[in-house]
Amino acid sequence: MKPEDFELMRSLLKAKSGLIVQPDKVYLLESRLTPVARAHNLDGLEALVDTVRRTKDPKLIEEITDAMTTNESFFFRDNTPFDILKKNVLPILEKKRTSRTLKIWCAAASSGQEPYSIAMILKEQMPKWENWNIDIYGTDISRKILEKAREGRYSQFEVQRGLPVQMMIKYFDQRGDGWYIGDEIRKMVRYEYMNLLDTFGVLPQFDIVFCRNVLIYFDPETKADTLAKIRKVMRDDGALFLGAAETVLGISKEFRPVKGQRGIYVPTASEDHLYEDV
Repeated sequence: MKPEDFELMRSLLKAKSGLIVQPDKVYLLESRLTPVARAHNLDGLEALVDTVRRTKDPKLIEEITDAMTTNESFFFRDNTPFDILKKNVLPILEKKRTSRTLKIWCAAASSGQEPYSIAMILKEQMPKWENWNIDIYGTDISRKILEKAREGRYSQFEVQRGLPVQMMIKYFDQRGDGWYIGDEIRKMVRYEYMNLLDTFGVLPQFDIVFCRNVLIYFDPETKADTLAKIRKVMRDDGALFLGAAETVLGISKEFRPVKGQRGIYVPTASEDHLYEDV
């Protein structure tokens, strides 16, 4: 790949998605974008870059961004955040929210496994939440992957990754070679397109935000800006979940880690002991 072509694609991806592609990751561009070139009957990656340079076609650029965005996810990924959610966060919010409303946001929700995992946790705790107004939002930059999330159809391999067998039997229906999540869970989640580089003005105030395995792809400035925007749409006693390889330390003063709990952060102004193990 020509250096000037690589720089064009790297700049485009950073501007559109925040994704940082290092020079030693040229192979990723080649492996993920060659199918896009083929789909447009273009003779290879060089022709694709030339087309972008000439036309600046927004639909083509969206396809390129989509192809480069990591969309891997699975149910109850890493387990620990979901255990903390069940044992530490939800019990406290149940006591504190006299309005009996709960709003949860899964940023970069990908194909839906994360928000559906949260929905299943809440469903398993019924009738405790039965008379609550619960909204679970799933957003992503990929319109294609959001369609998959809305459909709620997964392969045998996907439902076997992290999903307990009893939940698979209880909440999924097998049709042909696919497993479909039941309507009672699917209807608990609302999916919308959203780019984390944009403003968050249309979002409500959230009690819980999952933004896991996203910041690792951003540069420090974009990480700090994203965390600042997340803080503006979070309640003071809310909980933020980041990925195991992510942190706010040295990046943002908007949040601080919860002592003894991996991957969970609270607004700096919140109570010192909030969500710690008791």
